Amino acid sequence: MISILAQERLLGAAMGSALVGFIVFEQRKRIYQSISQPHTQSQLKEPIFGKQFRSQFAVLWNKSVDETFRPVVTSLSSRRQ
Repeated sequence: MISILAQERLLGAAMGSALVGFIVFEQRKRIYQSISQPHTQSQLKEPIFGKQFRSQFAVLWNKSVDETFRPVVTSLSSRRQ
């Protein structure tokens, strides 16, 4: 059986790879669109992930990690007492 720490690292690596792949895909798509279209000042676009999205994502991520590993932390802390 694989340890919890290794599972967490694998999950983090998989999710990080998926996120990076999505970001790279979106950036390449925007680059190809900008090359094929003439440039004007009104075509400025907002970033893929705005400030509000990033803060909401961080809150949701922290909540999900807390809920997922709460039983493990509880059992480990009860062993020390």
